[in-house]
Amino acid sequence: MSSLKVDVYIAPPIPWKKPNGTTGGLWSPISSTLIHSSSSAILVDTPITTSQTTALISWIKATIPNKKLTKIYITHGHGDHFFGIPLLLKEFPEAEAIATKGTVEHIKQQVSPSFYPQGWESRFPGEIPQPFVLAKPLPSNGLINLDNYTLHVIEVGQADTHSSTVLWVPTLKLAVCGDVVYGSCHQMLGECDTRAKREAWIESIRKVGALGPELVVPGHMVEGEGIGSGHIAETRIYIERFEEELGKAGNARELAGKMIEAYPERFNEGALIVGCVNAFKTLKKDKAGSRL
Repeated sequence: MSSLKVDVYIAPPIPWKKPNGTTGGLWSPISSTLIHSSSSAILVDTPITTSQTTALISWIKATIPNKKLTKIYITHGHGDHFFGIPLLLKEFPEAEAIATKGTVEHIKQQVSPSFYPQGWESRFPGEIPQPFVLAKPLPSNGLINLDNYTLHVIEVGQADTHSSTVLWVPTLKLAVCGDVVYGSCHQMLGECDTRAKREAWIESIRKVGALGPELVVPGHMVEGEGIGSGHIAETRIYIERFEEELGKAGNARELAGKMIEAYPERFNEGALIVGCVNAFKTLKKDKAGSRL
């Protein structure tokens, strides 16, 4: 019988700021997954702010009081999944933050002077732990050892961003999916502004399903909704519905309205609106190009 266990922490939604300083809404809740054996543990992904990460640290200590946190794995390069690294490493100095090479390069972009100030800092002014700590690149074989259990890093490619990965734990039939799979939150399609990218995300979702997981942890999920495999199909269907409604809608506002009507229970309409706006920007460019 396996001694491996899994526990999931959900960082609650927090307000974010618009460039003019007003509140833009609430950011989606973020999952952090703790996989632990009889003596050691690995954490997958972190939340954004100092207060969120401090709460996560307290939860880790309460959940595995007599175990050692050895690794922090980052599934992809969006800042809302790695900004907590410095506080975690300060509290757990024996741990090591790791990610694929593609994710490490994306992390560098997210904290670069050309992106960070107008991106993350403008949304969460003074709330993000610094100085930044980059994850270290994984070995090329994509394997992580946890007390002689082998965890597999699966590079799926496109999800809500590029270079996305899933951590597969065969012993538990567990897939920790980052933003490849979503729970009851509107999916961020802002970077998937073309049909080809949305189809690529669907292909990544299929790769998760092909693993045959029984437990699936989405990167954004609402407290209490569970970690069943049904999240896989629900994530795919959401993108397919977006594509269908995009083909019928006259503008971004209409598209957003149709998606909210179809998914009234999903959290974070702001994420949806960004995807709708960017999709119509691309359609406008495509139409302009076809007239040349």
